[in-house]
Amino acid sequence: MTKTAFIAIVGCPNVGKSSLLNKMLGTKIAIVSSKPQTTRTKIMGVLTRGETQLVFTDTPGYHKPHNKLGENMNRAVGESIGGVDACLFVTEAKGEIKKGEKELIDKFKALKVPVILAINKIDMLSDKSQLLERIALFSQLYDFEAIVPVCAETGENVEDMIKEMEKLAFESPHFFPDDTLTDQPERVLAAEIIREKILRLMDKEIPHGIAVSIEKMRERDNADILDIEAIIYCERENHKGMVIGKKGAMLKKISTFARQDLENFFEIKVNLQTWVKVKEDWRNREGLIHNFGLD
Repeated sequence: MTKTAFIAIVGCPNVGKSSLLNKMLGTKIAIVSSKPQTTRTKIMGVLTRGETQLVFTDTPGYHKPHNKLGENMNRAVGESIGGVDACLFVTEAKGEIKKGEKELIDKFKALKVPVILAINKIDMLSDKSQLLERIALFSQLYDFEAIVPVCAETGENVEDMIKEMEKLAFESPHFFPDDTLTDQPERVLAAEIIREKILRLMDKEIPHGIAVSIEKMRERDNADILDIEAIIYCERENHKGMVIGKKGAMLKKISTFARQDLENFFEIKVNLQTWVKVKEDWRNREGLIHNFGLD
């Protein structure tokens, strides 16, 4: 008897949702950085173990939007919660309960959705009694199916968390082949890998004004080389100069790190060519948001 559960991974920015998804799948399909709002669209990951298939949707961090792109990201979170069998609600082990977290809990209540609470980054706690306080605090707000303290970095208790989610699966055929990891097209994965390097290498507001478009992605005939041509779009002319860097140094560094990751992911030698262009205020322009696949 095969079983399936569709599960949305939700939470505020920078709590480790994508890191948890990657850890569960045993490979990297979602980009990760220390900056908030790294994930912009819904990314699907598939974990099949024996008869049970868990289909995850990694959603953008729920936050106060400052532009149309931010509004789209929040809408994606709301749509995900309403269209799944359960939610994996990720929070950090320390700090106050955020306004966004309270709003997400209100959505859970309205939809009466089963929720497992994952308290992430427990390795950051010097005093474990803080964890008990955190559990008690959240337990007062919602009747969670389970509360699991985890560490996406080390994998601590991730197996326990998966077992709790498997309990929520129902009798159903599998919707994806058992060896599927994600529904993301290869071009999208390539663009995200490049964007991740920009997020990691550049400071302040510049990375969030960046979009990456893959213009060409083709394996050469009679040669084990994948040619990829990418355009990096930024919102202002001065940002373009920063992305390129002095004598092209920053763009070269971005491209080098991206090429290494692309070769590891696609398991083939990659010839990566990158260019930088300006699209003024694209995060508030619905047409460009659509063109970049972020709606």
